[in-house]
Amino acid sequence: MTRSRTVVIVGGGISGLATAFALQEQAAQAGLPLRCTILESDPSWGGKIVTHRIGDIVTEAGPDSFLSQKQAGLDLCMKLGLADQLINTNETGKKACVLHRGQLQDLPEGLLSFVPKQLGSFLHSGLLSWSGLARMGLEFAVPPGSPRDDESLAAFLRRRFGVQAYERVLEPLMAGIYAGDAEQMSLRATFPRFFELEQRHGSIIRGMMAAKKSASSSASSQPRRTMFVSLKNGLSELVSALTTRLMQQGVELRAGVRVDALRVRSHEPGRWMYDLILQDGSALSAESVVLATPAYVSADLLRPLTPIAGGLLDLIPYASTATIAMAFPRTLTSAIDGFGFIIPRREQRHLIAATWTSLKWPHRAPSDQLLVRCYVGGVGREDILQLEDQALVATVREELVNICGIKAEPVYTEVNRWWKAMPQYTIGHLDRLVQLDAALSRYPGLVLTGAAYRGVGIPDCIRDGAVAAEQVVRDLLGKIHPGRE
Repeated sequence: MTRSRTVVIVGGGISGLATAFALQEQAAQAGLPLRCTILESDPSWGGKIVTHRIGDIVTEAGPDSFLSQKQAGLDLCMKLGLADQLINTNETGKKACVLHRGQLQDLPEGLLSFVPKQLGSFLHSGLLSWSGLARMGLEFAVPPGSPRDDESLAAFLRRRFGVQAYERVLEPLMAGIYAGDAEQMSLRATFPRFFELEQRHGSIIRGMMAAKKSASSSASSQPRRTMFVSLKNGLSELVSALTTRLMQQGVELRAGVRVDALRVRSHEPGRWMYDLILQDGSALSAESVVLATPAYVSADLLRPLTPIAGGLLDLIPYASTATIAMAFPRTLTSAIDGFGFIIPRREQRHLIAATWTSLKWPHRAPSDQLLVRCYVGGVGREDILQLEDQALVATVREELVNICGIKAEPVYTEVNRWWKAMPQYTIGHLDRLVQLDAALSRYPGLVLTGAAYRGVGIPDCIRDGAVAAEQVVRDLLGKIHPGRE
């Protein structure tokens, strides 16, 4: 009988937990007995997925939803028995606004997919001049860029849609996802679909229209999902379900345990055992190690083994952000409608965006209250995070007064700071990942996963965790059966 193989996953955020879940599933299919341990330095699980419940108020300190178009998130919820807990965004005639010259203007529905459904309102919104609208419409005629160059997201969007559309609408929509600077962000790493659509269809709009037509012709029997979905009682339900299932499967979960160093030893060329040196001086050995930690943490652990890998990981910068949740007596102004608003850099505001949480999601606040979630920080705008909580709340409230007319005193406030929390995929990111894989190739069983590499969203991390699990199983099977693919 084959003995159990040992795997340690360092990091108990969604990436590490999803890796362990996929690993149990794939190892069982391969007939590979496993003993899996997850180590997390914080006392709690889930990383940036943190739900707070205060009476009838439900707030998300980190992400508040995930994209339904990326199937990995929905699939994991199904496997964990959370399908009946999935919720769509509330039905509303207006979806979002953008700040333009100090005033909120409607964003036409469908703009995120570059197939606006309400062109009339867009044409008369004043967001773009007639020349700006004409330039945006010429996107069909713009030739594709070089398939070899890694273009910045800003350069790509300006080239295809024009300067006005980029600065006033597209920059806050796209760069806000990464809390980054679109001038530095790699198109292929952040929005690879745009690159693929341009190369295949010669036009983003033409490609989106073709994709929409294909999707409508192959309608699924699955429940209709809005673009973003969440869980009825908050996203922490996903973390709770994952940790419960993993413990039931025999996975050992150890929170409050920090790994200080990683060592390797070998008695045969190319076959390693990994020793993790813990903060208390003890050690844990494994045949495979998955680092589901931020790139800068993984860099410190890997540098003694391979300085090249450590150096490449150091080249992945991180941005710091904060979310500020506030509940107000529900005295709505005309500006408070839809799901919230985004703010372009050119408006020179402290706010990146704000979400009317209680309008966007069901059951997030009492009916007589308005729950708002504001975002600050990001690349080039991190100075505001140095303010004390009271001053930070005051700054955000002043902006809400100026933009939306909310003058009431909040009945509840909450500040959540996320230091070095958002990895930045700068130009050349994918090439650096190839070099990173090459630097780690001499260490079978040592695998990296997480938001620092191939997607920052929850479904991206879940998908990448499954890929990491596949690599672990393949490496362990290779140790049992040398030469086996």
